Amino acid sequence: MQTTDKDWIAQAEELRRLKPKGILFLCVANSARSQMAEGIAKSLAPEDVEVFSAGSRPSSVRPEAVQVLAEIGIDISSQRSKGMDKVPADKVEAVVTLCAEEVCPLWLHKAYRVHWGMPDPAAVEGENRLDAFRDIRDEIQKRLVVVFG
Repeated sequence: MQTTDKDWIAQAEELRRLKPKGILFLCVANSARSQMAEGIAKSLAPEDVEVFSAGSRPSSVRPEAVQVLAEIGIDISSQRSKGMDKVPADKVEAVVTLCAEEVCPLWLHKAYRVHWGMPDPAAVEGENRLDAFRDIRDEIQKRLVVVFG
């Protein structure tokens, strides 16, 4: 289910109001959407906010995610795909799930939760693949500017 503009804006404003000191971005593979969200959030969040990403079936960071973030001056080349068990649960105050067509991982620890369903750009084949990554990057950035801007 896609998040409507009205929904995500309200959720982003609530995250801004709550000022979580730890925010986790979740998707299945932790290879594209959540990795881009982690990189963008780290570039926007205050220094005292810890940013994490993880997945229920971690794989590897997509080179397209690294490339499209480099295009806007954010280096995620050292980020690694990781499982939820690698995230310090006691530091997570907010969780943002980013899955659209898959079953999102469920964070079982206490945290404020929002769902920003976005299509997986890694599922796009052919010449439009990089544009799909750029579209998701831009959408995540637009939302996180509301949270941290």
